[in-house]
Amino acid sequence: MNVQFTVGARAANQAAPDAVIRWIDAADLKQEAGSKVIIQPQLDEAIRGLSAKGIFKAESEQVEVVPTLGLYPASHVLFVGYSEAGGADGLRKSAAAAAKALKRLRAQSLQIIPPTLSSSGAEGLSASAAAQAMTEGLLLALHDRMPLKKEQGNRFQIKDVTITLEAATPGDVLGWEAGIKRAKVVAGGVSYARDLTNLPGNDLTPERLAFHAEELAREYDLDIEVIDEWSASEQGMGGLLGVGQGSINPPRMIVLEYKGDPNSKETWGLIGKGITFDTGGISLKRAPGMEEMISDMGGAAAVLGAMKVIAETKPAVNVIAVVPTAENMPSDRALKPGDVIRTMSGYTVEVVNTDAEGRLVLADGLTTAIRRGATRLIDVATLTGAVGVALGTEATGAVTNDTSLLLQLLAAAERAGERVWQLPSYPEYKKQLRSDAADLKNSGGRYAGTITGGLFIGHFAEELPWVHLDIAGTAWLEAPRGWEPKGATGVMVRTLVELVEQRD
Repeated sequence: MNVQFTVGARAANQAAPDAVIRWIDAADLKQEAGSKVIIQPQLDEAIRGLSAKGIFKAESEQVEVVPTLGLYPASHVLFVGYSEAGGADGLRKSAAAAAKALKRLRAQSLQIIPPTLSSSGAEGLSASAAAQAMTEGLLLALHDRMPLKKEQGNRFQIKDVTITLEAATPGDVLGWEAGIKRAKVVAGGVSYARDLTNLPGNDLTPERLAFHAEELAREYDLDIEVIDEWSASEQGMGGLLGVGQGSINPPRMIVLEYKGDPNSKETWGLIGKGITFDTGGISLKRAPGMEEMISDMGGAAAVLGAMKVIAETKPAVNVIAVVPTAENMPSDRALKPGDVIRTMSGYTVEVVNTDAEGRLVLADGLTTAIRRGATRLIDVATLTGAVGVALGTEATGAVTNDTSLLLQLLAAAERAGERVWQLPSYPEYKKQLRSDAADLKNSGGRYAGTITGGLFIGHFAEELPWVHLDIAGTAWLEAPRGWEPKGATGVMVRTLVELVEQRD
């Protein structure tokens, strides 16, 4: 994200921008010509004319591109609809809509005239919050998947942006500068998670994922431990080893530690499912769409992306990130339905479905985090197709044993603009996990699959506060929307960061 942002007027010797983005609301369009200059008299007349015809209504995410024809020192003006009642989320979405228009124009230098926000409007949206939301929407919508081709192209990227504030105080300028700075870091973490998830399975094996984590640790001076298959065996990680035994690429347990408050006894445990490719194993998946199973490590990517941001912003908290990573493959060595494995915690599991493998590696992941001192646990996983049936691609499903922790997470998700929906965790659901052959079985059957899958993981939380986030519906999209591209979305990076940093 090497974009130069400047808050203030463009320098006198600076070339004219390729485009100007002007936020506008319905009230601006209704004012009589000459009563208020929106951008320039003739261009104002043009946009008001489009409004009179019902073409442009300044609705949220509506963008109208108007060529300036030499009337303004930029080739195009992008009028972006926005309502202050939309708050940060509305500003983020409208910025993403503008970014898509910029791609079509190939505009690389911009002047942005953001909306003037009243202190009472938009739920009291501050200058820094507005700047962060707008910058996130812009940068994240510009970030696309880069295909691997013979002639490799370059990802489109804007080079410089000047933010021109109307009637701004010195405090507003400082707020915008702080918000932009944070947004660039956060967007970098999301983009990192997307790029990891989009890597093909023949590139991103468990060992390669561990290599990426080691690079991250080296860059940000984080403590890291990569547990190989032999050490995993010594530590009794039967869940991880059982899932990984069918592949020629051995599993890994990755542990990253950030110590921002050594005097605190509280430590966040972030655990991300890292199945680098999921065939379903012996319980083989359908062939159509299986290529998207490169995204089955989306939880691991979210945790690593969040750690990247945390390591840059350096909050006064302690975090242990654990990524159990394996390939789930069918072979003569693979787990079979009916096998019984012993997890790191000592609990035994009857494997009734080898395609319910993520919860097996996460069981050992939670135990690993707990043994290293985690006191609050969040696991993130592309766990079940059932969550897509229940919630579609619109929301991440949540299962918890601690309402207080969940409320903190929901507030963080609200600030981040990511949707999370709580699913019930009634004790009766646990009956579906009872086994005649072991302590429990790894699938409760078709009904309430997202809930029972989450409760299986929660069995290994050892009564610590815990929230499970099922991102199977939100981690990968078939078509772009808002600031999220087709393919990997990097969902939950921003929510995890907001949660860990406890920002109001």
